[in-house]
Amino acid sequence: MPYDVKKDLKHLYAPKNTDWALVDVPGQQFLAVDGRGNPNTAESYRQAVQALYAVAYTIRMAGGDFVVGPLEGLWWAEDYAAFTVRAKDSWQWTMLISLPGRIGEDTVQEARESVRRKKKIDVPVRVEKLHEGRCAQALHIGPYDDEGPLLARLHGEFLPAHGLTPTGLHHEIYLGDPRRTDPAKLKTVLRQPVG
Repeated sequence: MPYDVKKDLKHLYAPKNTDWALVDVPGQQFLAVDGRGNPNTAESYRQAVQALYAVAYTIRMAGGDFVVGPLEGLWWAEDYAAFTVRAKDSWQWTMLISLPGRIGEDTVQEARESVRRKKKIDVPVRVEKLHEGRCAQALHIGPYDDEGPLLARLHGEFLPAHGLTPTGLHHEIYLGDPRRTDPAKLKTVLRQPVG
């Protein structure tokens, strides 16, 4: 049976809770691309996402035996206020797609080279290992730009009430395709490593 992160880690990729709850996230491996800028307008963002999917599907078609997971992102800025005021040009990101642990870096580099040759996509896709551990997590339903109140509740209420502080980067998992899904129905898992 092929590896499917949405089924194997269902509580992390299909949560029901729309308010914050604590979860334990095991170590995972991802395809990753780093960048900076507004995800709505930056050409580098579009290229990063295109490259991630191209490499993931190339690996799968070459016998990788896994279901290509949803797009994920780690987000940060030099000044956290850049998120609350939606100053997207200053956002930094690492876009991710889950990759089974049995797939090594050599396979990823072969797929990346194949994508570069055949599809003329030359973006530095790499392997990223991530172990977030204890996290606050919630499911946001609606447009991405409407995440603010839920994030404000995390930082202003949930974390202080539980004596927790952020220990890692803000993580989002996109469960819908924004090109095909009504923005009001988009589902995004919001995750924050805490300690």
